[in-house]
Amino acid sequence: MNTSSVIAPRDGLSLGGVVSRLEVTRRRIAALQAEELRLLARADAIAAEQTARVPSSAGREREMPLRAIAAEVGAVLRRSDRVMQDRLHDASVLVTGFAATVAALRAGRIDMGHVRLIQDAGARIDDPEARARFEQAALVVCERETPGRARPIVAMIAQKLHPVPLAERHADAVGQRRVWVRDLDDGMAELAAALPAVLAYAIRDRLTEYAREIVAARRRVATEAGDAEETGDATPEATVPDTRTTDQVRADVLADLLLTGAATGPAFDGDLLAGSGVRARVQIVIPTDTLTGTGTTPAELVGYGPIDPDTARRLAATAKIWERVFVSPSTGAVTHVDTYRPSRAQRRHLDARDEHCRFLGCRRPVHRCDHDHTHDAAHGGPTTLCNLANLCLRHHTMKHATAWSVVQLAGGILEWTSPTGRVYPDVPRRMLEFTALAAGAQDERPPF
Repeated sequence: MNTSSVIAPRDGLSLGGVVSRLEVTRRRIAALQAEELRLLARADAIAAEQTARVPSSAGREREMPLRAIAAEVGAVLRRSDRVMQDRLHDASVLVTGFAATVAALRAGRIDMGHVRLIQDAGARIDDPEARARFEQAALVVCERETPGRARPIVAMIAQKLHPVPLAERHADAVGQRRVWVRDLDDGMAELAAALPAVLAYAIRDRLTEYAREIVAARRRVATEAGDAEETGDATPEATVPDTRTTDQVRADVLADLLLTGAATGPAFDGDLLAGSGVRARVQIVIPTDTLTGTGTTPAELVGYGPIDPDTARRLAATAKIWERVFVSPSTGAVTHVDTYRPSRAQRRHLDARDEHCRFLGCRRPVHRCDHDHTHDAAHGGPTTLCNLANLCLRHHTMKHATAWSVVQLAGGILEWTSPTGRVYPDVPRRMLEFTALAAGAQDERPPF
């Protein structure tokens, strides 16, 4: 047999023709899948009609119509009746509760991966009007993205449109946290935990960081061993090579941390990572109104999806750097990114420039002050040196809670305006000193 003709049949199709036919074929498959859902839902409806004719006092006899129909459908599709019973119910939920999604599948605009995604995200939205809004918004995403990329976006849409705030639902869900073990074959078992998503992702990230350190150390040891062998300095007690994969190292680190409190690398002489300072990293996207506590829009744990506002605010409070993402109000496109909290270099610059609180006459040292945005970050003020200054808690609070206002001029000069309209400049000490000396030498007044 000519294998080349099997692998690449010569039917005259160009690559463009192949792609076009694949597109048509995929649409036909999606339409058939939508038809299958309709038929399964109809079978479930027939079972419900037959069940309704059985007296309510009949007990288990009421289960028989559905069982019989599920067995009939399972026989023709070569599936078990138990599996088909679940599929009948699932199809009914989709056809009746997500009609627009099934219609999009029938038209070939989405596939079953998108359907499951929309169903899973929207299943908890009981209000029909809210669910309809969610479904239309989710379809806009799914008709343009793969299921993988659409998943976090659709999840966020579901959280924003859910009539019950995420904080309430999260509080209930946290009560269900647990750890369990499932037996596997060959002397293995699966350890699983249901935890708040932030904790779960932070745990995995920390395990990954430890694993990377161990793998890097393994490479160093291998290099040193090779060098020693070339120079003849190798000892008979050569270290056994560590051939574990990253996944295996992660699993071993998890066991070490839980059982001994330290991550060890058996090929590297005991407690390799003690004091290494490995910390978990999580990335959170928080709308401004949620961050300030004036809104309840869910935040997003990047890579997972929506998290409740309280958790997001607690994480933000401990973060060293906040990155602000500005988006277009008309298109949603990212237009600018900066940080909310100043960088280490910016903090050093500000502390050297200001030396103390920058309100009139205040001498509270910078280590007891806040790095305040002169033009509020919540109103679009950038995290730049020309928009930051040290203010003590007393005057930071007064700036926000009273009619006092401030603008920042070139060189870090703050121009305070009192409630009566009087303007008072506050000049950084070193700049004031230099300018005063220069002006004194020239018998001129300083330019402020």
